[in-house]
Parts: sequence; structure tokens; C-alpha cells
Amino acid sequence: MDQSAYTPIDPDFFELFQKEIKKESVKVIYFDTVQYPYLKESNGKATAIVNKQKAGQFMVFANGDEVRIDRIIVYNGKPGPAYDEYDAYALAPLTCKAGYDEDDCQA
Repeated sequence: MDQSAYTPIDPDFFELFQKEIKKESVKVIYFDTVQYPYLKESNGKATAIVNKQKAGQFMVFANGDEVRIDRIIVYNGKPGPAYDEYDAYALAPLTCKAGYDEDDCQA
């Protein structure tokens, strides 16, 4: 998966993010777009969702952090747009093919 390409999100998330922005503090955990699958965290007052054309849409924090919204796994303890991807990634080692060839999976 190309981590640099923005993936459109469910429109319902925009309304949910706007509600979170009205709160005093937002905590998001998200996939790092440069060092996938590393996770990062941002905390503090979110000020806006901004559209940066081809780069995508970002949640902007008062402390200067900018988080691409399609990479948000959890915001204030609620599942975000990238939650399913995170869940699949976390469960991959439980499948037989996690890092193995097809021949290694046959009994």
C-alpha cells in the first residue's frame, strides 16, 4: 500500500471530527505516513480540518501538529478511519501466512 497517497474516508468522520475539535483536547493515535507501520500520537487542542489538495486532509493542532485524517486509528478512544487497517495488521501474525511461504502452511 502506498502510504503517501491519501485515501478518501467515510464522510461521517468529518462530522465526528468537527465535534471533537469543539472539545478542549483531542488525542489521536495514527499511522506515521513516512515510517509505516509506526504509530504516532498527538494531543492537545485541535483547531481545524484543512484540505491540502493532493496531500489530503489534515487535523491541525494548536501545537503545530498536523495529522492526515485518513491515517487516524483512534481519536479520543473512538475508532478512526484507519482502525480496520490497524486491526488487520495486528491480527496478521495469527494467520498461517504471516511471513511464511505457502509451503510452510501445509500440514
